[in-house]
Amino acid sequence: MLALGKLLELTLAGREPCEKVQLTPRGVKLHWLADGALLVSPPSGQDQGVDLLLSAGIHGNELIPIHVLDRLIRALARGEVQPRARLLLLFANPAAMRRMVRQVEHDLNRLFLGKHADVWGSEAIRAAELEALVSGFFSLPGRQRLHYDLHSAMRPSRLAQFAICPWSEGTQVAPLALTRLQGLAVEGVLLQRQASSTFSAMTATLHGAEAFTVELAEGKDESLPAAVLQFEHGLISMVEGRESSTASNAPPQLLQISREVIKRSPRFRLCVPADIENFALLPLGSLLAEDDGMRWVVDEPGARILFPMPEVAEGQRAALIVVPLDEFEPKQ
Repeated sequence: MLALGKLLELTLAGREPCEKVQLTPRGVKLHWLADGALLVSPPSGQDQGVDLLLSAGIHGNELIPIHVLDRLIRALARGEVQPRARLLLLFANPAAMRRMVRQVEHDLNRLFLGKHADVWGSEAIRAAELEALVSGFFSLPGRQRLHYDLHSAMRPSRLAQFAICPWSEGTQVAPLALTRLQGLAVEGVLLQRQASSTFSAMTATLHGAEAFTVELAEGKDESLPAAVLQFEHGLISMVEGRESSTASNAPPQLLQISREVIKRSPRFRLCVPADIENFALLPLGSLLAEDDGMRWVVDEPGARILFPMPEVAEGQRAALIVVPLDEFEPKQ
């Protein structure tokens, strides 16, 4: 296997490869651009006009997405996958990955669209570098632009795999985008209703990419869950320019954020079991959280909980209340 196929090993070791450009026997070009960044170009005459950005490791302790991207890179280097799209493959937060922690100083996935200028540290530097790498990758005119930022929710979920669509003024999720997600075994799509500074929001806002944050399924042992293997199969089909089969996958359920639960003091308490699943139903009228005299009572029919994290810092989001799109009535 070509040395650049071991991008994860190079990244974890903090090493530059001796050869920054390599060709597979079938003419696929691998080009090391920076720490954790690999550009893959199909052979001449096989490019179908798609620029696909795949990123993992924004949070360094989310191992399943890192493993999935590593498997794809190795398969490309061995010639087992023949791409018909340009690919930018990113291990996004090497500093956190080397420590196997979510973040070093700051949440990298909140530092895009210029937010990195407001803080210091390795994540701020990396956010600026990633913005520059992506800008270069998406600079070619007249091409379809796709971005899947791969994450792991780190807890069981009623929807095994789901995607988050960043808010962008005047845009909606296209039916073809949902079909692509269905082919990736994504069971739900959460539509954001306000601007954010995530990686996928940056690529959607600045580059017009069809961009999603994708939360892959959690596993109970060292083997990859069946849903993740389905995701890999669909992803390889996409990379090779083939249509993914959707026959065995239901269309993704559409959901919308109703409210954010923000931790405001050390007295914050989330009134749900510590092991509650993502998208677990919340009983109408139940107390979800309380904090220094403030109470969050569930008054949305069909409400589900998402990303419950009571240990976050003050001022950060401790949970989301989400509802199916057909039941959505935004709360103030």
